[in-house]
Amino acid sequence: MKVLTAEQMREADRLTTERYGIPSLQLMENAGAAAASYLSSVYPDLARRRVVILCGKGNNGGDGLVVARRLHESGVSPLVMLFADPAAVRGDAAANLKDWQQAKGRLRVVTDQAEWEKARDVLLEADVVVDALLGTGLTGPVEGLLAAVINDVNAVAHGQVPGSPAGRIHIVSIDMPSGLPSDVSSEAAQREAPVIAAEATVTFTAPKFGQMVSPLADHVGKLIVCQIGTPPALIDEDSRLTAHWLEPREFTSLPMVRRRDANKGSFGHALVVAGSLGKSGAALLAGRAALRCGAGLVTVATACTVLPIVAGGMPELMTAPLDETEAGTASLRNLDYGSFPELAHGKSVLAIGPGLSTNGETQEFIRRIVRDTEMPIILDADGLNAFAGRADEFNMRKTPLLAMTPHPGEMARLLGVSVAAVQAQRLSVALDAAKRWRAYVVLKGFHTILATPDGGAFFNTTGNPGMATGGTGDVLTGMLAGLTAEFGTAQWERVLGLGIYLHGLAGDLAAAAVGEAPLVASDLVDALPEAFAKFNNDWKLARC
Repeated sequence: MKVLTAEQMREADRLTTERYGIPSLQLMENAGAAAASYLSSVYPDLARRRVVILCGKGNNGGDGLVVARRLHESGVSPLVMLFADPAAVRGDAAANLKDWQQAKGRLRVVTDQAEWEKARDVLLEADVVVDALLGTGLTGPVEGLLAAVINDVNAVAHGQVPGSPAGRIHIVSIDMPSGLPSDVSSEAAQREAPVIAAEATVTFTAPKFGQMVSPLADHVGKLIVCQIGTPPALIDEDSRLTAHWLEPREFTSLPMVRRRDANKGSFGHALVVAGSLGKSGAALLAGRAALRCGAGLVTVATACTVLPIVAGGMPELMTAPLDETEAGTASLRNLDYGSFPELAHGKSVLAIGPGLSTNGETQEFIRRIVRDTEMPIILDADGLNAFAGRADEFNMRKTPLLAMTPHPGEMARLLGVSVAAVQAQRLSVALDAAKRWRAYVVLKGFHTILATPDGGAFFNTTGNPGMATGGTGDVLTGMLAGLTAEFGTAQWERVLGLGIYLHGLAGDLAAAAVGEAPLVASDLVDALPEAFAKFNNDWKLARC
């Protein structure tokens, strides 16, 4: 699904009206109806809950007024708090305000901070707060009355107000969490801005950039995208839109259903070069993940010392010994007499890096392999560290197919900058690196970004903080190798995107089973069958 800027969203709405004859008032009605439907599905006892809907004077407030009316018609009695003089409400929002007043719905008008101070105790009585203060039109930090409202809502939600323990109220934002710009500005400006911390955000037509890469994108909560009348082709067929949100519809072109006459040779052979003395687990995690993701065959090449550990960790894995240094790491001798090319012969993809160490000789071994190997490469961990301060050598390689998976620290070392500099401009950093190195760059972290050499970007929102533990990156490396072996590289951006999406989904399923704090990387591998089952069901629905 494409990701849009605020201007692109306005253009989509305009074209929907001009080309397809759907009035803007109907789009607002559809948006409010979709949000009301979501609320009713998540909170089936909504009629017994105290619902407060916070509305601004613009179109976002108009959406909120439709939500109020729709809920009122279903037996809910929401309180609408309008943060503007009713006379200042214009256009479609004004029409919906009139409808709400004619329906004799509950309405409280707040126009200044003094009035808000008298009214804000209503938050202490609320069960569900619907945020419809500010939508995609926001261009700068919120100030004044609405800033005070946002801060007070967050204080109540976080249990910072006596009588309201953390988590007691549920906050659902309409289109955008109020205060979060649709577009991406500087990190410093966004960190200072008050933004509603939503439990979920119901947005319309397509995700917005601010929901993907803003430093405060975690305030979005769960993201739900509802279609409200814009034909999907209007956006999907616009080649100028190059950013995507990873969700099941993004992968409908991949052949997830296997042919009945397939055999193990139909799904490729992944070679994983990983592990060293003390880091055998990295090799095993990557190898297991590659098999679980569908590779027909997986060979793990690892230092002789640790090979028995890897071989005993999963009987389905094949192993190959690597000559080692005195430190128990891969040696340059593995390149003598064509031994590594012989090992690589017939393999579909090479994953290299996890647990190989920063030993100087091993790092040179990695650089030579990356330069000379002609098959697709997944480069991670110590494979990336081998190019710290010398990343331009990526352009010396023989294969044009390189995918790298740095976390912010590894990316900072590759670029010779601080981690803070990487995190401040994650999207531009990833896109610039992908273009500069002619590589697919997977910048890991909250909302992992896949940047492609031709300027495309894919954002992932699966995953959770429990995955911030050693070994989960090794699992991702193996997954990307296994999927590449199975599907090839004709649609490599989709294949890599699928691996990133499934990696986060497996993490979410594992966290649901064991909790975030106890989660370890092996839990992700164990959750992959369930993740595939869930994805395959969603994939089939997306194709309908």
